Amino acid sequence: MCGIVAATAKRDVVPILIAGLKALEYRGYDSAGLAVLEPGNLQRLRAKGKVRDLEALQATDPIAGSTGIAHTRWATHGVPNTSNAHPLVSRDDVSVVHNGIIENHEALRAELIAAGYAFTSETDTEVIAHLVHAGLDRGLSLREATRQAVNRLHGAYAIAVLSQREPGHVIGARRGSPLVVGVGEGEHFLGSDVQALIRETRRFVYLDEGDLVEITRERFEVFDTDGKPLSRTVKTTDLSADAVERGEYRHYMLKEIFEQPEAVARTLEGRIAGNRVLPNIFGVDADALLSKVRHVHIVACGTSYHAGLVARYWFEGMAGIPCMVEVASEYRYRQGVVPAGTLFLAISQSGETADTLAALREGKTRGYLGSVAICNVPESSLVRECDLVLMTRAGPEIGVASTKAFTTQLTALALLVLEVARINGMDKDKYQRLVAQLASLPRVIAEALALDPQVLKLAERFVPKHHALFLGRGAHWPVAMEGALKLKEISYIHAAAYPAGELKHGPLALVDEDMPVIAVAP
Repeated sequence: MCGIVAATAKRDVVPILIAGLKALEYRGYDSAGLAVLEPGNLQRLRAKGKVRDLEALQATDPIAGSTGIAHTRWATHGVPNTSNAHPLVSRDDVSVVHNGIIENHEALRAELIAAGYAFTSETDTEVIAHLVHAGLDRGLSLREATRQAVNRLHGAYAIAVLSQREPGHVIGARRGSPLVVGVGEGEHFLGSDVQALIRETRRFVYLDEGDLVEITRERFEVFDTDGKPLSRTVKTTDLSADAVERGEYRHYMLKEIFEQPEAVARTLEGRIAGNRVLPNIFGVDADALLSKVRHVHIVACGTSYHAGLVARYWFEGMAGIPCMVEVASEYRYRQGVVPAGTLFLAISQSGETADTLAALREGKTRGYLGSVAICNVPESSLVRECDLVLMTRAGPEIGVASTKAFTTQLTALALLVLEVARINGMDKDKYQRLVAQLASLPRVIAEALALDPQVLKLAERFVPKHHALFLGRGAHWPVAMEGALKLKEISYIHAAAYPAGELKHGPLALVDEDMPVIAVAP
């Protein structure tokens, strides 16, 4: 969950880089750094800890430059410290920031050491900087040196690269990790997502898998892995800077909890009317594909997986369609059976979840009827690679623990289940009643949120606890699983979820006066 920001402009980019890193803090990280370039002068600041620690360094010993790259790092290779913080450099010439994991870094490191390169970090990323430097020494341009370097990498990456030899240029590339281009007037940017750059521009290019991009102040150009030019469309986002501000709320998670009625209303807007789901909300000729569905295979991770588990009860109970749900990270590691007429349903908030994308691509080789994406990001890889799509319209989710993404995913899944159920002959009165109930959901959620004062008092009873059990029956069991996940993520209190009837088959032994039990029983 690292973050990348890069910029080239006619002004000092350090404030842009730091503001961008702050916007990406929600991703989680253990160090931060930036590098800026003026002709003949590469300067770097790095700090273990938070972006505010980097800001303190900048305040004490400021640096400035019109071209720069910046990064927040979550340690994967090497302990969290300043030496392992990004940007990494090669011979005070090339500087690189990187999201992802390079799987063949050990072999590349041995090769580069034999060629005379000294390593100053324990990271996999440093091999990229040295590979690019070696290419420059062979007389290649920065773009070509980067292209040849990334073509040697195995694994996942989004990178931004600069060099003293080409001031004003930044090269970006992506494979398995998202990267966007921010388009300005006399300035251009790179970022892990639009939230890092929304204060600078609302015009973006969403890079495809394998794309390489070169940005300067005046232009951007996109190339494929062979160096051939590509055309990519500039899109204007509806996201505003206000959407990523915390406002009156104490933290982003609380803000997003209270955004749920509006987010669910947006998910339903223009998709139901007259107690029916409107046609083709999943795409043109969606009915032709959905009418052939005889089985559903849902693949997702984390919170999205829990939403899929709820949908399994709906598909089987309302639509009469057998449904299987699988954790995406496990999908590639077993040989599953795909019955004829099986729909592949992928769920992801970001649309860039690596395990879910890998499962989708593997699934395309296994003979599925077709694929559907439930997603929140219109230009994401998942959306581009699926046959049918339904956007959740949750808006930016900055809090670490998913809230409105979960409820909007369930809303989108309910629309899909109802459409499949209608095609399969669901009783008309029942169908219309369920659609009407779905339309009332924003109001019902708002009523539930009015219980906040009582919930706050209840929460105080959990503060001294170290464990908790969550119970649910039927479709409420996955909701209990989601509750346990939230408690673990946010409070670091251990929690486990069980089907309610399973409490007596072992977990009851853990229940005493210190073990709170939460039953999901609306």
